[in-house]
Amino acid sequence: MNIAAVTSQNESDSPGAITLLWRMDWQAFWLTFRLALIVTALLLALGLPLAYWIAFSRWRWKFLFEAFVALPIVLPPTVLGFYVLIALGERSPLGRWWESMTGHTLAFTFEGLVIGSVLYSLPFAVQPFAASFSAVDSRLLNASAVLGVAKFRTFWRVIVPLSFSGLVTGVALTFAHTIGEFGVVLMVGGNIPGVTRTLSINIFDQVQDLNYAGANATALVLIAIAFVLLSIVYSLNRSVWSIWPRP
Repeated sequence: MNIAAVTSQNESDSPGAITLLWRMDWQAFWLTFRLALIVTALLLALGLPLAYWIAFSRWRWKFLFEAFVALPIVLPPTVLGFYVLIALGERSPLGRWWESMTGHTLAFTFEGLVIGSVLYSLPFAVQPFAASFSAVDSRLLNASAVLGVAKFRTFWRVIVPLSFSGLVTGVALTFAHTIGEFGVVLMVGGNIPGVTRTLSINIFDQVQDLNYAGANATALVLIAIAFVLLSIVYSLNRSVWSIWPRP
């Protein structure tokens, strides 16, 4: 049966919403959802101090670090995935240490997938965070310093509340970007069911198998997730600026 015939047959089926959900690979869904949650939590913890340093550091060569953080945006995913795979392999210091501790390498494991996803999604968290921190009125920070408030407390009591929209944007972009990863995930994790097979890889497999109904079901779920996340971002940002109007 050729591709045109299979496509015509799948289109004529016209499956409903319940049928689409039934055809979806829920194992891949929950693995992808767990990966996105872990990566988002890690980048929230790592991204806040990095973004703070980028926003307020006066180091002359800071732009080199900013360029390094932004590299995953312009690099092909296969390039980044290749070097992450080398860094996690059994010949690397990290790979040898991990193998001595656990008995297996980091490559083609869920842990390796988390590391690759953190590196790949890093700019999607750090850049919105840093932009929102930089937009905070410096007079408020100076007033806090004059009053003798510690920088750590100023960060949580002044900077974070005024940067709420940027934080929400960074978290939402990180989560959505991790869910939609393909190249880095395939290079670092491979395609192991229940271990590294994410939704994006599952779609690719289903298309390769000419299972367009299953691919359609998974793709529609990803579209719905992306739409909901973007709607939340725009809604919260509009609510924030209705309370604190832009200057």
